Amino acid sequence: MSVKHAISRGLELGRSVFQLGLLKSGFRVAAKLRVDRFRVGPSVRTAQPQAFLPSRYRFYRSSLRGLAAQLQSAGFRRRFTCGSPRNRALCLAFGLGVGLIEEQFEDDRKSAATCQEIQAVFRRKRFQSPLKMFTSGYKLEDYIIGNQIGKGSNAAVYEAAAQSASPKESDSKCSLVQLRDDDEEEGLKTRSVMCCSLRNFPLAIKMMWNLGAGSSSEAILKSMSQELVPAAAQAVKQGKEHIILDGQFGVLPRRVSAHPNVIRVYRAFTADVPLLPGAQEEYPDVLPTRLNPAGLGNNRTLFLVMKHYPYTLRQYLEVSTPDCRQGSLMVLQLLEGVDHLCRQGVAHRDLKSDNVLLEFDSGGCPRLVISDFGCCLAQRDSSLQLPFNSMWVSKGGNASLMAPEVVTAVPGCGVVIDYSKSDAWAVGAVSYEIFGKQNPFYRAVGLESSKYEEKQLPLLPSTVPAEVQSLIRLLLRRNPSKRPSARVAANMLHLSIWGRNALASQNTLDMKKLADWLLCQSAVVLLKGCCGPSGNSVEAELQRSFLSNLELEDLRTAVCFLLYGRQLQPAASILSA
Repeated sequence: MSVKHAISRGLELGRSVFQLGLLKSGFRVAAKLRVDRFRVGPSVRTAQPQAFLPSRYRFYRSSLRGLAAQLQSAGFRRRFTCGSPRNRALCLAFGLGVGLIEEQFEDDRKSAATCQEIQAVFRRKRFQSPLKMFTSGYKLEDYIIGNQIGKGSNAAVYEAAAQSASPKESDSKCSLVQLRDDDEEEGLKTRSVMCCSLRNFPLAIKMMWNLGAGSSSEAILKSMSQELVPAAAQAVKQGKEHIILDGQFGVLPRRVSAHPNVIRVYRAFTADVPLLPGAQEEYPDVLPTRLNPAGLGNNRTLFLVMKHYPYTLRQYLEVSTPDCRQGSLMVLQLLEGVDHLCRQGVAHRDLKSDNVLLEFDSGGCPRLVISDFGCCLAQRDSSLQLPFNSMWVSKGGNASLMAPEVVTAVPGCGVVIDYSKSDAWAVGAVSYEIFGKQNPFYRAVGLESSKYEEKQLPLLPSTVPAEVQSLIRLLLRRNPSKRPSARVAANMLHLSIWGRNALASQNTLDMKKLADWLLCQSAVVLLKGCCGPSGNSVEAELQRSFLSNLELEDLRTAVCFLLYGRQLQPAASILSA
């Protein structure tokens, strides 16, 4: 018999012996566990780690579950007693296998502990609004109102300033914002922003249109309660806090905490509708009869005081095209804002470029904030699920940018619309605009969210990183169960922007290396925050938001998505060629 044939016969015999021993010893192990389960007193024989064993084997002997230690102990006892060789081999192999599994669990526990420690450090550093909270401002007479800076389907927005900081007459004719592209110095374009109006009018007042809520403060607050979702703690006067707001979607909508990418309402009050500049020309039908005999509005309405932002995302993209890095940071800010809302039980339901406001940090990077919560879903139970038992239940705002699971929902008994990932889908649609393309779901392009196919989605510019393109396509998946949440999508962008070196050499998930990178990243962000104005930049805010929301499972899912997309990139490049 040749050596090769003998080895193969030996392997087959060993395999058959192992399989036979597996069944018999499996019953013995189960019986032993059952006996230990019902035993009243302590066990006579307990597995204790031995000092003379190798360190790796001592880990198996001292595993938390104890099963590996028991199995290996049984294998060694049978080594010096009458136990059969196959049973000894089975117990030892099975014990080592359980020890390996337990070691993996221990690595996961260490990674989860690292994430929790980092999260605890950065959650102590809560976001502080750049505007100082004023002690008054609960009356319309406390403000100087300037020109109109925006108008939507249910409100008009005006620039404003507190009476104590009245603007100079010489600067009263300054325009709001002017963008100018100057061709200077080797053809480089420099964007100059004329913000004299922002200096004189640092606030913005949003005047809601009251067409059917009545003229009492209680009725107005109840009807427009969704507008108070981003309100600060002292936004409503203390005398009004006892009012129970039972608006369209439940009792007292949840108020979200401050976040750099979510608008903050500093004051909310009711007052008589004034005749503001442009009212007769822009919105005559919503004025009360005392201002326009043909008007349909009520005498009083709700006013919201917020920070004055230069312009909307749509206005900015009409005159400027951000580079790829800035575009990725803008998409990331939208995902961070949506994740913050979802964590606090709020679905915006009307996310579009008109409802996103924009300013610049000290380095010229755009900072985005989500605004206009008039269509939001903010139930007390925070489930983000809306019973859809009647066609009179509102699905939300713009029908063109509704997620497929929302726009295709048909009312009926027991039907529920899940909004947990609908805003993330809208971010994917708005991302096309950020990267210089038309939104594929606007009517001019032709795709309908109710019946589009994923292969019909237009291609993004080739300059957009492949990982970002893959992420946007994932966000626009029709099936919400195959769509990443806003948190997972934000983690993917964080890792692709700042963790590219940590993942560059990885083809499999290595949580140890990732945990080391997280610790280094935490140290860098903490140093930035302690060393000057760089800690207030958009990138520093995004990194702090990422580290304050670290969760092991979300991070693991994001890494798996990235590694999976990396494996598909060569095939995609071949198809595109």
